[in-house]
Amino acid sequence: MSYYETPARYGELPAAYAETAARVSFIRRTYLHVFAAILLFVGIEAAIFTLVPPATLEGTLAMLFRGQFGWLAVIGVFMVASWVAQSLAQSQASPTAQYAGLGMYVVAEALIFVPLLYFANKVAPHTIPAAGFLTLLIFGGLTAFVLMTRADFSGWGQYLWWAGMAAMGIVIAGMFFNFALGVWFAAAMVGLASAYILYDTSNILHRYRTDQHVAAALALFASVATLFYYLLRLLMALNRKD
Repeated sequence: MSYYETPARYGELPAAYAETAARVSFIRRTYLHVFAAILLFVGIEAAIFTLVPPATLEGTLAMLFRGQFGWLAVIGVFMVASWVAQSLAQSQASPTAQYAGLGMYVVAEALIFVPLLYFANKVAPHTIPAAGFLTLLIFGGLTAFVLMTRADFSGWGQYLWWAGMAAMGIVIAGMFFNFALGVWFAAAMVGLASAYILYDTSNILHRYRTDQHVAAALALFASVATLFYYLLRLLMALNRKD
């Protein structure tokens, strides 16, 4: 999910005011980059679970979750990596730097997903493809809604940011005080990630410039990844209740 606004540079207009050909090209490039990021994410996960011996992976995860602050440190590193990646993708530097930011973010997401995918594959492997299917279904429906209605949700930015910070605070509190977040928190995060997809898609139409396809793709991929993460957690939690 994205935590920033994207102002237009002086003398340049958002894609919404560009010529039709330029606007269509920008939207096409953005979604091609989103799907390329998804494919890279899937490829990294497949490589990790194929090439890393199960005993090594299990031992690493056991060590990571043994202490109270192991996973908190991982989240901290992920947040720093996310900030650096987003800064590179938004920068006016070379396209190489922007692509480096997108690639860095995909790698960071892939690594932070490893524990969840490992446990899901161990206790309820059917939840992984189910979560993937639901993610694509929800993403497709929300995208179609915004593109067809051209609704502008850019005003949601500050409220989503505060909701994201509150959610992060709850996650950290759960680690410190050792309480499970449960089904309702996962469901709420699915709703928050869906709202971010509406927000990011609206920004693609109304706020990003036509040369910002990498930054737009990163923001949208981040929201899709968050949606998949919490859909998987939700399905796993519901599976345990059966």
